[in-house]
Amino acid sequence: MNMKILNILFLLFLAICLTPSLAAQQAEWCKNLPRPAYSKLKRVSNADSWFEVYKIRPGVFAIYEPHQLEEVISYLVLGNDKALLFDTGMGISKIQGVGAGLTKLPVSVMNSHTHNDHVGDNWRFSDVYGMDTDFTRANARGSKEDAQAELAPDEICGALPAGFDAKAYETKAFHITHWLHDGDKIELGGRALKVIGTPGHTPDAIALLDEKNGLLFTGDTFYPGPIYLFRPETDMDAYVASVQKLAAMASQLQLLLPAHNVPLADPSYLPKVVTAIQKVRRGEVKAVPKDGKHEYMFEGFSFLMP
Repeated sequence: MNMKILNILFLLFLAICLTPSLAAQQAEWCKNLPRPAYSKLKRVSNADSWFEVYKIRPGVFAIYEPHQLEEVISYLVLGNDKALLFDTGMGISKIQGVGAGLTKLPVSVMNSHTHNDHVGDNWRFSDVYGMDTDFTRANARGSKEDAQAELAPDEICGALPAGFDAKAYETKAFHITHWLHDGDKIELGGRALKVIGTPGHTPDAIALLDEKNGLLFTGDTFYPGPIYLFRPETDMDAYVASVQKLAAMASQLQLLLPAHNVPLADPSYLPKVVTAIQKVRRGEVKAVPKDGKHEYMFEGFSFLMP
C-alpha cells in the first residue's frame, strides 16, 4: 500500500473521529454547556445518553435534554403509591425508559402545557392527565411541523440517538384519561400535587405545587432565560395575571423547578417577573431585536415577544 493511499485512509479516520465533536460545535449555544448550575447537583446514572438525570430533592428527579436547543427539563415525582412524570420532553428518545430506571411505581403523566417539546413521549403512557381546554384537545391529536423544526442543524448539539428516524419525527397523538381544572389535586400517596392554572404562555399552561415540600414546578410560565411570549396562542393579559398569582405564593416556597435550561431557581424571581412584565407593557423598557422578534432583558431572564 503506497503512502498516498495511507494518507487518504488516515484523513478518513480523522474525519470519522472528529465528526461528533465538530457537530457539537455547529451551534453557538453548545459552547455555553454544561450550565454551571448542574455542577452543584447530584447526577444519577442513566443508560440513555440523550438524557441527563439529577436528584433535586428526595423523590424528585429532573430529566434534562441537553442536546437540543430547548434544553427541556421534565420531572419525575415519587409518592408512596405512584409517580407522576411532569412533561415527557421532545420524544426524540424514550423518556419512559428513563422513568422505569428510576422507579418501579406506576407512572402517570401530566403536562405543564401541550407544546410539542413537552408532550413528545405522552403516547407511550396509558395514564395521562390533561387540562380541560380546547387547546389541549387539539394538541393531543399530534403534529409534525413543529417537531420537524426542532431538528434544524443549529438546534441540535452533538449526535441524535442511534436509530432515530429524523424524517419521520413527529409529535404522536396521545389519549388523555383524566381531565383536570385549576385547583385540582393529584394524590401520589404521601405527596399531593396541586394544579395551579397559569394560562398565558398557552391556554392550558399550569404550575404544579408540592405545598408540603415548598416546591413549585413552573413549566414555561417562568424559567431563567428567554421566556417565549410570541406564539399566536399567547395571551398577555392572562400571562400577567398568572405570574401575579404565582408571585403571591413566593414567600411560602423553597424552590422553583422550571421546564427549561436549569432545574433550580429561587422563588424571589417571581415578584421580579411581575414587575418586569408590567414595565414592558407600560413601554418603559427598550427591546433588543432577536431573530425577528423583540427581547426585553432583565437580570436572569428575558421576555421574547412579537
